[in-house]
Amino acid sequence: MVKETASRLGFSYCGIAKAEKLDEDARRLEKWLSQGRHGTMQYMENHFDLRVDPAKLIPGARSVITLLMNYFPAAKPAPEAPRISKYAWGNDYHTVIRGKLHELLDTIQQTAGTIQGRGFVDSAPVLERSWAQRSGLGWIGKNGNLIHKQSGSFFFIATLICDLELEYDDPLVKDYCGSCTRCIDACPTDAILPDKVVDGSKCISYFTIELKEALIPQEWKGRFDNWAFGCDTCQDVCPWNRFSTPTKEPGFTPLPQIMELSTKEWQEMSEEQFKKWFRNSPLKRTKWSGIQRNLTFLRED
Repeated sequence: MVKETASRLGFSYCGIAKAEKLDEDARRLEKWLSQGRHGTMQYMENHFDLRVDPAKLIPGARSVITLLMNYFPAAKPAPEAPRISKYAWGNDYHTVIRGKLHELLDTIQQTAGTIQGRGFVDSAPVLERSWAQRSGLGWIGKNGNLIHKQSGSFFFIATLICDLELEYDDPLVKDYCGSCTRCIDACPTDAILPDKVVDGSKCISYFTIELKEALIPQEWKGRFDNWAFGCDTCQDVCPWNRFSTPTKEPGFTPLPQIMELSTKEWQEMSEEQFKKWFRNSPLKRTKWSGIQRNLTFLRED
């Protein structure tokens, strides 16, 4: 019933894992944080216990339901457009997916009776990729992304934790990256390290979205490959993404402005116009000022 409902709601895949403490992930995350790989993203240090123990989020948690929603677009932007990560081409995925999570939980409650549960999509300290792997939906690639063997990695990951015991899927234990290093070799800023470690403080997505300073350090000038918001390089070169198919979710239809505007038109855009066009877009996270900062940094003086 859970998987049938998830499919009806437009999720591409659904997997279910037993809710338990993620001891190995806790050790790995603690090491990553201690090495400063999160840069200025101090929020990642918060609520550590919640990240590794679902029972801290939902008392009595028994099951973790992981859902994947495809966002791979069919269209391509104009050659003169600044590069924007594909996940941000349409409406804000938080809004699109949150309603579907609520409907899934309502359906489960109507069938199973009174249960406690909460759905999350980047809205709580949840290790989504670990739960996806534990529920058999894919493996963690060298670029840190979850990769599905039949469909690649252009997916949003949502999680629903509940205190209802369900039938659990087998985890995917095999790693299908093999000896391939395309993502490591292609990363413009050398952010992808060996042993499946991504240095977030070197990632273009970090600089163009998460970094809140008014200026990007000049040492990175010329290394962003024209990415103005996020970066898809490690996914674009991944051989498994040859299996990606266009999304069927209307909410992820690319906005015309993202597909058509040139860099010059972006630079001439007023803050008022930005707010009007992108009020429902992930681009609002970095705000008009952030986009202008990124574009100025990309421009050759």
